[in-house]
Amino acid sequence: MLSHWQKDNTSIMSEPPRIAILFVCLGNICRSPLAEGVFRTVLQERGLEHLFQIDSAALGDWHVGQPPDPRSVAAARRNGIDTSGQTCRQVGPEDFERFDLIFGMDRDNIRRLSRLAPKEPCGRIHLFRQYALDRAEEVPDPYHGGEEGFDAVYRMIREASEALADKLADRALSVRNSGQASSTT
Repeated sequence: MLSHWQKDNTSIMSEPPRIAILFVCLGNICRSPLAEGVFRTVLQERGLEHLFQIDSAALGDWHVGQPPDPRSVAAARRNGIDTSGQTCRQVGPEDFERFDLIFGMDRDNIRRLSRLAPKEPCGRIHLFRQYALDRAEEVPDPYHGGEEGFDAVYRMIREASEALADKLADRALSVRNSGQASSTT
């Protein structure tokens, strides 16, 4: 799949292909915007941000148009990351074509994404920490907890984001050089 899309869904045919990654959680206000911000930061630290398109989305529509939860923004900010400019959006059918990899934060997210996919998702949908770290671990929803829960989730996401960048760096460079994306596995 070639990923030539901007956040507003318009095509950018003049740009070389990038690996497109979507992070998904239930409401797109806690975990997935944090994952988007953390992974983007890891890529910037490594000089790889130009090789990827990163976004996040919700399974539910409760928070569409809203910024991330202030506790999630604060956890990111405590670690030098600004996620305050993000806006919640809901997963749509087009996302299953636009994104090479779609990461759910927990198994329920994966089940819901699989049901939403308009056709066979061709290996695009994965549990984030399982794909990145080869451990079948979920990123728990910190919504009903306090600051310490958001900090713990930040650490889990940071660890997985570092591993994901390691795992995908060579693939991203290969995609860039060949002009087309490789398989999603």
